[in-house]
Amino acid sequence: MSSTPVRAGDVSDYEYINTFESNLTLTCTNNHISNNHISDPLPGQSSGLIDYSPSDAPWDTHRGQTDDVGGIYATCSEFERYADRMESCSGRLRFGWDTCQESGESSLRLREAHFCRVRHCPTCQWRRSLMWQARFYQALPAIVQEYPKARWLFLTLTVRNCDISDLGDTLSQMNQAFQRLKDRKDFKPVLGWIRTTEVTKGKDGSAHPHFHVLVMVPPSMLSGTNYVKQSRWVDLWADCLRVHYRPNIDIRTVKPKVLKGEPVPGIEGTIEALQGAVAETLKYSTKPSDMTDEGGADGWFLELTRQTHKRRFIAAGGALKDVLKPDQETDEDMALSEGEGNDDGSRLAFDWKTAQRRYMRNSKADENLKI
Repeated sequence: MSSTPVRAGDVSDYEYINTFESNLTLTCTNNHISNNHISDPLPGQSSGLIDYSPSDAPWDTHRGQTDDVGGIYATCSEFERYADRMESCSGRLRFGWDTCQESGESSLRLREAHFCRVRHCPTCQWRRSLMWQARFYQALPAIVQEYPKARWLFLTLTVRNCDISDLGDTLSQMNQAFQRLKDRKDFKPVLGWIRTTEVTKGKDGSAHPHFHVLVMVPPSMLSGTNYVKQSRWVDLWADCLRVHYRPNIDIRTVKPKVLKGEPVPGIEGTIEALQGAVAETLKYSTKPSDMTDEGGADGWFLELTRQTHKRRFIAAGGALKDVLKPDQETDEDMALSEGEGNDDGSRLAFDWKTAQRRYMRNSKADENLKI
């Protein structure tokens, strides 16, 4: 088992790996900001969101992907309702100033947005991932205090690729297998777990469903009486799946890097160590690039939508059962609008422009809640 989780996924998914605070705060440092206010650009200057806030580029990326996915849905009458909802998803963003009471520094923070909540909307997947990560890190100090000796594992459970038309049955088989795994003696010492489902597209057009599981365990599961080695995890998962092949399993310890002679890191070290594993566990359920592969012409994505309809892709248990609250998902939750500083009441509007594939300033839609 290696000591450091490794991200697997598109390079463009860098934003999923950022720490909690850097994900939630958008700091503007360019010349559009003066005395904690944004001035409208001079004639001839661009007025895109990234011109005001370069660190906010992910909004353009994900919203553009939402247009691409919505376009595929629009080609099929069965899913036109999804296309309609996605067309208006996060169409207008309103940011406000968040001023730190200690330093006096101000940064822009998203305050208002409306989300469509279509399962495969790339924008909603992104915001949902950040929301879950925020909730996890908010709960982590209390978890560490209650279980100070707990260790963490990052577990990936796979099955052989299946035809996309068989995905629903395969997911049912995997869910049943995980229920059996939880009842096994080897799993009993586990203190808590969070499990998500990801489906990727194979080169041959097949589907590759797999589970990512963040597991909190006692020290004895790593080097003691309850130790479970990697080969044993493979045997357990194969037996629970009731298959006659040895599935691929990846199991990694998650721990802070400690240099010789230095003290063991506290909660900050735990957060840093968990960063990659949390991001990988709580990311998208399907890569946007897989959804839009071949422009959707092969029907893979539409069949994926049918096969995953009304299926839960996240579960948790033990001490982590109530951490993510996946059923609590309002626009405010996904906007992550609550800052730690003072809100001056200003609301600066940016509208999505499909033709330009970017958010553009709309000062006519600005608001000031304190007027």
